[in-house]
Amino acid sequence: MTDDAQHRDDPFTALQLRDHPLRAPLSQEMHVRTMPRLSAPARLLQFVLLVEEDEAREGSEALAALLAAHGVTADTGDRFLTCRLGMLEFSCERHTEFMTYSFIADGDGDPFDLTPFAATAQWIAGLPGRIIRSTQIALVRTPPSDAMIASHFATDDLIISDVAQGRARIWSDFRLHANGFGRLLIRDNGLAGAEPSQLIQRLQELGNYRKMALLGLPEAQRATPVVTALEQRLTNITARVAEKDADADSVLAQLSALSAELAQIVAHTRYRMSATHAYAELCFDRIRRLDVATVRGFRSLDDFTERRLLPAMRTCDAFTRRLEDLSQRTAWTSAMLRTRVDTALARRNRDLLASMDRRTGLQLRLQHTVEGLSVVAISYYALGLWHHLEAALERQGAHLPGWIDIALLPATLVTVWLGVRQIRKVKRPPARGEAAPH
Repeated sequence: MTDDAQHRDDPFTALQLRDHPLRAPLSQEMHVRTMPRLSAPARLLQFVLLVEEDEAREGSEALAALLAAHGVTADTGDRFLTCRLGMLEFSCERHTEFMTYSFIADGDGDPFDLTPFAATAQWIAGLPGRIIRSTQIALVRTPPSDAMIASHFATDDLIISDVAQGRARIWSDFRLHANGFGRLLIRDNGLAGAEPSQLIQRLQELGNYRKMALLGLPEAQRATPVVTALEQRLTNITARVAEKDADADSVLAQLSALSAELAQIVAHTRYRMSATHAYAELCFDRIRRLDVATVRGFRSLDDFTERRLLPAMRTCDAFTRRLEDLSQRTAWTSAMLRTRVDTALARRNRDLLASMDRRTGLQLRLQHTVEGLSVVAISYYALGLWHHLEAALERQGAHLPGWIDIALLPATLVTVWLGVRQIRKVKRPPARGEAAPH
């Protein structure tokens, strides 16, 4: 039965159409990052290159071109790849910030002889990125002599530890040697199956993550004087906020400039500090998995790692806490300044309302005065018209008694006053609960 016919007969095949788009990639993720199997004696060369996002894409394309020349097809989207290149085993892995390229050769002889890896220099030269770590690893089965150890390592910094529950012993000085490589010697004391590969992978991950974690230390040290200066400036600004005669606009301008500088530092260092913490946690995890045991008379791998990594990590953590504290203090100072400005604004609004009330009272009294004068003026003109009418009647021979003039004066005043009052009632808006006049 052909595969197509079998798929048609299998009722579960159709269910694959409903697979989540990340199902296969996530399943593959659980099987990557496995170094090719090796056994003693063997030698390994690994390069760690820091890459930007665009350099990572260029590196994948350049690597695919290099592998194609050896008849190996590579997908530029793969994060992990292993293959055989002539006499060498090759593996590469793409991380968030760096790429690792490993070359493995078999054979005895000088454990740190670079002759089998001569072609790899041209490979690395053609790949983008900056080398942050390069290591030579030698896996041997016979115990190394003291003379051999002294010829390849700095005895003052020599570190010897048993790992993998005593099934292997490592030697290193964690120094950069004249050829630009660090060196690690591993003696196989009974490793079986994939254990040599797993041990080398964990040791390399420990070294790589340790180096990546330490990248945060120069950032913190470089930015610490700037943060100290910002803290002093914030203290001065806070003191000015407490002064009664401080210019709020000037203080606000200084506080805004400080906040902008602080935001730039946080944006520039936040990722590096977070990455340092994450890489350090990975280092401590790899130390636990290596089951490191000390060798009397020598420093151990875990002591070397913790003694150098912990202070750097604590420095970065302290720097991060200082930034958080400075951000919080800046927010508090801004809140105090805002409260002061709001209080001053409320005081001005209160004084303005009081001034408006006084002006309204003055306008009301002036209006009453004008209304009183209006009654007198209207009455005066009305009586003047009456006198003109009376004079005209007298010229026609009519004679009016004098008591009419006397009676008209108060009557006119009262009539005009009542009229003005009625007009004022009509113009005044009705009070709440009061019916509007008709």
